[in-house]
Amino acid sequence: MEPLNAEDPVSVGPFRLLGRLGAGGMGRVFLARSSGGRTVAVKVVHAELAAQDEFRRRFAREVASLERVGGTGTTPVLGSDTTAEAPWVAVGYVPGPSLRAVVGEEFGPLPPATVRTLAAGTARALTHVHEAGLVHRDLKPSNVLLTVDGPRLIDFGIARAVETVTDGGLTSTGALVGSPGFMSPEQVRGEKLTAASDIFCLGSVLVYAATGRSPFGTADSGVHATMFRIAHDEPDLTDLPAELSGLVRACLAKDPARRPSAAELVETITVSDPWLPADVLARLGRHAARILEAEPTTSAAGPDDPTPVPGAAPVPRPPRHRRTGLIAAATALVVAAAAGLTYTFWPEPGTGDDGRKNRAGAPGAEGASGSPRPAGIVPAAFLGAWEGVLRGSVDSPRDAARIEISQGPAGAKAAVYTRTTEEQMCMGRSRLVSADEDKVVLGESDVTTSIPAQRCTPPAHQTLTLRSPEVLEWSSGAVKTTFRKARTGAAMVPAQFVGAWKQENDPLIYGDNADRYTDEVTVTQGPVGSPVLRIQRGFPRLDEEGALTADTVNCSFTALLSAAGVPMVVGPGTADPDSSDSDCERIGTGSYVVVDRFEGRERLLLYPMLDGEPGEYYRR
Repeated sequence: MEPLNAEDPVSVGPFRLLGRLGAGGMGRVFLARSSGGRTVAVKVVHAELAAQDEFRRRFAREVASLERVGGTGTTPVLGSDTTAEAPWVAVGYVPGPSLRAVVGEEFGPLPPATVRTLAAGTARALTHVHEAGLVHRDLKPSNVLLTVDGPRLIDFGIARAVETVTDGGLTSTGALVGSPGFMSPEQVRGEKLTAASDIFCLGSVLVYAATGRSPFGTADSGVHATMFRIAHDEPDLTDLPAELSGLVRACLAKDPARRPSAAELVETITVSDPWLPADVLARLGRHAARILEAEPTTSAAGPDDPTPVPGAAPVPRPPRHRRTGLIAAATALVVAAAAGLTYTFWPEPGTGDDGRKNRAGAPGAEGASGSPRPAGIVPAAFLGAWEGVLRGSVDSPRDAARIEISQGPAGAKAAVYTRTTEEQMCMGRSRLVSADEDKVVLGESDVTTSIPAQRCTPPAHQTLTLRSPEVLEWSSGAVKTTFRKARTGAAMVPAQFVGAWKQENDPLIYGDNADRYTDEVTVTQGPVGSPVLRIQRGFPRLDEEGALTADTVNCSFTALLSAAGVPMVVGPGTADPDSSDSDCERIGTGSYVVVDRFEGRERLLLYPMLDGEPGEYYRR
């Protein structure tokens, strides 16, 4: 960690900055602490990117997506402000060095058993990223951190935001998006990326972990030469241990379809415990001690003390004896791990069990380290997604809501809510207050998505009462309704909705100009909160007297998925400024979508969430 410079802020949002962790193509990264004492990493966007409206819009969408990513091997989003003058996002700080630092600077190549466990842990993290509908796009040794509990993947998804303001793979400053030695062939060629791209990059990372070098060379041998080798040549696997060859070659297949998925890697790789060599574990102990000891640091020209954050409680400095005790405890934890701590976060193949295991493999058993740490307080019956209607009916919703509950301790933001009406769509996260076998209570919430912008307010105190395995009662204040179990995952749109649909104009109504009025809907697959419905409309421009002119007004709208049942609910469509005329409306209404058959043909009906006639579309 480096000291803060004179131009650095002393706080970002509610977080007090302690020092600089580094800088990259998107922004600066700081070590910080919350008012409650939690250590976090805060990334602040560079000014030249913050000045670009398109980057801000994409960054806001990506941060909202990242907040849905959770699970072993990733870092939680703890706060963000994408509308600030300098947009920022804060994630949980991982108390461990990067794979690049361990292999490239301190210890050299890692043993095969460690590399296999590294592969399984990173693949597990990627399953969570991919299930949220994201592609990491910049998987490299510096984005994999090593901890006692396993590897952690950082910076997932944010690279997508940078990519939208690039030209031919280069940023406005001429820097490549991605790292040349750790890109996939399809990334080099500028093609659309899928989850398989991350698997190829993982293969390169594993070669680096086992040999200390990239399988395709580095930028030192020429960026374009490295990229050519990635796209066309076989990897250089000299010095790669034979027991890793099959795993690595599968990941580095040129054809994305031939690579294993992240889930398949998790299911098939045998892991070791303890997973890191003893000298690396000792390094983790020293690293943890330094972070626990950290106080705000500045350069000679910098400020001595942080200024108070408006609305935040003052942050008292912990007594010296308290920090010393924490350091001793952290060091003892790592020493215990080096002596044979016998748990791992990865499930045995086919079991899906994420619980800690002793060396004999008994889930939840006490090992040499004592009792296992609880995963959370939410009963299994509540986990997953639930959907309901607050106004209207199931067949004709006017106010639709969804809540997805994940595991976590009291105080964690373990629930993601979505609510859509005619006028707005709101998404955010709610904090877990308490839970027992038939009731879960949620408290403080935040807003991560608001359409229109800045129109949403967080929901108040929410209570969820289980009525059956498939039904729960939701209440907030005086409002009550029934929620039913719903699907979760990255592919939430019912299959019958996906495809291109077109409105058919009756010449008897439109006359000779029927072809000038176009109205098309495209529905794509994706998770809740992603843009799955696109509307493109065209119509003749009118002159001041209301007569048709030869000009055409073109409008394009995108709507986010809000609820995935039948009917499917989407938020108000927002106009794409790059492909919509100034005469277009800037925002539409929340809608629900139904597919049926009419006169032997599939028909899509797009109903506004109010009393009105639907748009009627047929498959193209």
